[in-house]
Amino acid sequence: MRTAYSVDTVRTAERALMARLPEGALMQRAAAGLAAACAELLGRVYGRRVVLLVGSGDNGGDALHAGARLARRGAGVTAVLLAPPARTHAGGLAALARAGGRAVGADRGAEAVARADLVVDGVVGIGGRGGVRADAEPLVDAVERARAAVVAVDLPSGVEADSGEVRGRAVRADLTVTFGTHKPALLVDPAREYAGSVRLVDIGLRSELPAEPALEALQHADVAALLPRPGAASDKYRRGVVGIAAGSARYPGAAVLAVSGALRGGAGAVRYVGPAGDAVLARFPETLVSDRGPREAGRVQAWVVGPGAGDEAASVGEVLAQDVPVLIDADGLRLADRAAVRARTAPTLLTPHAGEAAALLGVAREEVEAARLASARELAQRYGATVLLKGSTTLVADPGGGPVRVNATGTAWLATAGSGDVLSGLAGSLLASGLSARDAGSVAAYLHGLAGRFAADGAPAGAHDVADAIPSAWRDVVDD
Repeated sequence: MRTAYSVDTVRTAERALMARLPEGALMQRAAAGLAAACAELLGRVYGRRVVLLVGSGDNGGDALHAGARLARRGAGVTAVLLAPPARTHAGGLAALARAGGRAVGADRGAEAVARADLVVDGVVGIGGRGGVRADAEPLVDAVERARAAVVAVDLPSGVEADSGEVRGRAVRADLTVTFGTHKPALLVDPAREYAGSVRLVDIGLRSELPAEPALEALQHADVAALLPRPGAASDKYRRGVVGIAAGSARYPGAAVLAVSGALRGGAGAVRYVGPAGDAVLARFPETLVSDRGPREAGRVQAWVVGPGAGDEAASVGEVLAQDVPVLIDADGLRLADRAAVRARTAPTLLTPHAGEAAALLGVAREEVEAARLASARELAQRYGATVLLKGSTTLVADPGGGPVRVNATGTAWLATAGSGDVLSGLAGSLLASGLSARDAGSVAAYLHGLAGRFAADGAPAGAHDVADAIPSAWRDVVDD
């Protein structure tokens, strides 16, 4: 599992580790990893032009020591200092000078960047807030104009480490080399878009970090361990029955797509309730269809309510009144009474996209997209429910706090009508199979993202293609 820790936690761990190491050893470990990553990106170091953008903190020191290592291998290294030499890392400056590198002021930075093969961003460390300072903005402009590859030290300058927010100008990196552990911004958009590829350098910090991170991202092995598997004594009822209350005369396809996801999610049977029964049976004759409403539909282990429901509030209310796990999506999010959701004792999973989350929070969509992590946590707390906030990085937050799950397996091709309906059905089926709301949401997002990649394969794909690719994604996870 990939984990990320807050700035305060990282700094506490670094202090504890530095107390046990010779002075400067931790920075040398970081610089060695940074220099190796830069050399690999360059391919050939000798004769290449490297520009270091150096701030006044330890982030700049890491860049200077890495630059010294590259200079000793024959690179021409220029450090652009954004602070006077007296306020720049003294040991790093001395090491660069001994290796044959040179330092210039910020007024000559744009010229140096324009000629560079590689730019190393060491302007601001993990404590930065609110974008880069005004005096660094010309250098950010120069980096954007240049053809050089860009490597960020620990975190791109201008992004906020704990929140993943970008509130001003920030460096866009091709590669971010981070030390000891991931920081939340490297996993959460919009900051993640600025990081490029991410390489984690082990500096010995793991033993000093607490067991519970701020964020965690499942990998194949984690998902495989959570997937439901039938046993020798299993039958369709023991495997779980998921109820789907979805669709309307206007949106019958939403019901079909939600059922398509549910049939591929591990539950033993799918019950459908709603006005699209004929459409569902025409496509999936194995579905158990009822026209008596959720209360009279028969026993289920979990419900999915809302996709394509239009204004059918009665079904939402009936589903919320049942003492089984419930997933609320799409129109159901608008129709569900918040007090009724908070009063539930069985698990509830909300699956909004940014626009729906904004409506529930009473803010503009842009605010949710700019602060996705904070928005997911706030929504979970307000509703007393687990929240799966869909997007380029899907977030799963529990109402009681704890690590937020992050998923990035998806593809931009998943931004297509009906894709979310497939996801809701898949997650509901996993709920019916016995997974917690947090695990069901996380595993569904992971499989759905992989299925989207497999279905698209570099070309547009419809939501039904995504549903059809879920078994391939499941096998890929299990067989890895």
